Amino acid sequence: MRALVVGGTGPTGPFIVNGLRARGYHVAIFHRGTHEISEIPADVEHIHGDPHFRETIDDAIGARTFDLVVATYGRIRHVAEALIGKTGRFVAVGGFATYRGFISPGELIPTGLPIPVPEEAPLVADEEKQRFSWLMAKAEEAVMGAHPEAALFRYPYVYGPYQLVPREWCVIRRLLDGRRQIVLPDGGLTLVTHGYAENLAHGVLLAVDQPDASSGQIYNCGDDRQLSLAQIVEVIARTLEREVEIVSVPHELAFPARVLALGGSHHTLLDLSKIRNQLGYSDVVPVEEALARTTRWYVEHSPERGGEIEERLGDPFDYAAEDELIERFQAAMAELTPLCDRPSGLYHHPYPHPTKAGLGRDHRNR
Repeated sequence: MRALVVGGTGPTGPFIVNGLRARGYHVAIFHRGTHEISEIPADVEHIHGDPHFRETIDDAIGARTFDLVVATYGRIRHVAEALIGKTGRFVAVGGFATYRGFISPGELIPTGLPIPVPEEAPLVADEEKQRFSWLMAKAEEAVMGAHPEAALFRYPYVYGPYQLVPREWCVIRRLLDGRRQIVLPDGGLTLVTHGYAENLAHGVLLAVDQPDASSGQIYNCGDDRQLSLAQIVEVIARTLEREVEIVSVPHELAFPARVLALGGSHHTLLDLSKIRNQLGYSDVVPVEEALARTTRWYVEHSPERGGEIEERLGDPFDYAAEDELIERFQAAMAELTPLCDRPSGLYHHPYPHPTKAGLGRDHRNR
């Protein structure tokens, strides 16, 4: 059996490639060849070309045919159309930014995405408002039109090695640099679906193993358990054996954490019941261990300070500005605290609790 993985060197790629090899496939990866990784074994064929354009896809693939294609990279609509008649099965990966309200929560009433977000939730339909998300939604249409029996996965934020924009590094670097206070919006209580690379690859491979069940289906995917932003910081700090204080400020002021705060102040939790019920998904790596592995990997493979990855992140690591924010915000809190210092009654259960039979009211006149 021959399989083609489009991509293969990103976060989930090595797990998909090696999972297919373990299932007996002869695997080729189609990618630009701009970086190679040691996790891809020598027996895997490399097809170098650009999977973003129909002409370069056609040139690279030529007359080759495959039993299975797993497309995780490039312009998926062009890949899907180029491989019509050249593969027995097509599995594609997209993203959760297709949902209407992900980028602009105010478009929905009430404000914000439904919790959790099911696969049938409305997608972005307005090119002018959200062109990138609209293109993703149109790509999904193209995939399912070209391959009606395909399975398509909507990835969440992916964490693990080889992430192009590793948001965890924003926390890891601060702790390695000796920071002991980290600013988070709204106490860091926001929940956004994350998926560890190995767990997401496992979900994709479940569709490979169950072609009938997954035929023509679109799946949300992510870790079974989700951590809040504050819990993510806590797990990273524990892994690094560092003490850290979370400084909670309103989202509007939390400029040091804007890279971390996917979804702003709104939750973005995907409904994972479909992939669990239809394909039997469960995490192969528990979330705390997955985040600890990710942390250790980025300590061992630290991005260059001020280099390309940090430029992509857009985090200035401006500790002087962070310290000023913390100092001024805490001073304002101290000034306002007396205003909030008002007596409040203790909570009591609202139903009457008579102490003696026959009394019309209890001791609190209820």
